[in-house]
This record gives sequence, structure tokens and C-alpha cells, in this order.
Amino acid sequence: MSVLPLVFTSGWASGINAYAVILLLGLFGATGFADDVPDVLQRPDVLVVAGVLFLCEAAADKIPYLDSAWDAVHTVVRPVAGAVVAALLAGESGSLPELAAGAVGGSTALMSHLVKAGTRMAVNTSPEPFSNIGVSLAEDLGVAGVITFAVFHPVAAAVVAGTLLVLGVVVVLFLASRIRRFLRRRAQQRAQKRPAGAGGHPPPA
Repeated sequence: MSVLPLVFTSGWASGINAYAVILLLGLFGATGFADDVPDVLQRPDVLVVAGVLFLCEAAADKIPYLDSAWDAVHTVVRPVAGAVVAALLAGESGSLPELAAGAVGGSTALMSHLVKAGTRMAVNTSPEPFSNIGVSLAEDLGVAGVITFAVFHPVAAAVVAGTLLVLGVVVVLFLASRIRRFLRRRAQQRAQKRPAGAGGHPPPA
């Protein structure tokens, strides 16, 4: 069977939490629950690094504003991770060219990352921190559930991932005004932290 559904699902999940995807797939392969997981993802050093980075993301992802800063740093990391994992999965199965798989995984990861980052900007307009924690937990559980489902039912999991991606885009478009408000607030905060006289204006006499 084609590995394309698993490639798509892993790409979607990588855009949300790439470290969780690498950790889960590696553990499923190492424990024998999945036969098509590349050996490189099962290596102990890869699992340890993925586990540590997953814990770092799990903490940063639940703190207002720090989560958006973390997302900004991972704008490149998540799509690249999605492309690499997809290419490795394709190389292991041999049913899909690695370059094509990398393109699918990377582009899907980029789309889901943009949805996640946009959603977090909207959530950060809320004055309380509990919404960040709730959204982060939902994302963690969603990634874990969909990747686990994909290992045993890849086609059905791909349908779920595709549906969640479309719904996410709709939600971000609906929350666009809150996202713009967040960006304006961040710009104002940066302006307030700017030293007097910066930006070409002389300091007051």
C-alpha cells in the first residue's frame, strides 16, 4: 500500500509538534508496533534528543507570548522536519519517490504550522493564561492520537488530518481580526522598549 497517507499525516502533525512526531514514530518502530518506521528514527540518541526537545516545546507552548516566539523560531524547523520524516518514510517503503514525499510532507507541515501560529496569536489576545494551556494540551493530544491512529489506519488518519487542516484554516481566517490586534500590540511593546532617540528621532531636550 502507498505510504502517501502516512506522509501527509506526519506532515500535518510535524507542523504542530515535529518533536512529538519523531518521538512517537521512533517509539512505535523500536517497540515493534510499526514495521515501516526508518531505522534512523529508532536510534536511541534520536529518541533522547526528540524527547528532550518535546519537553521543551511542551513547556514553552503553554506560556503566553513565549509560545508565539517559539512558533516564530520553528517556522523553518517544522516544515524541514516534516519533509525529512516524509522522505525517510518513503525511502523505507519504496512506494513513493523520496523527493515527492518530502514536498508533500514539508508543504503540509508549513500549512499546519501557519495555522497553529495564527491560532496562538489569536489566543494570546486573551488576558488569562488558561486558554494557552488548554489549546496546547489539545494540540499535544491531537498529534499523539492522530499519529497513533495513522500507524494502524493510515488512510483514515489522513482524512482526519486533512479535515483538521481545513478547519484550522477556517478558524484562523475567522480570527484574523484578533491576530491583527496581537501584531499591533507586539509592535507597540517593541516601540516602548526602544531606547529614547532610536528610529531617527532626537531625544527631547
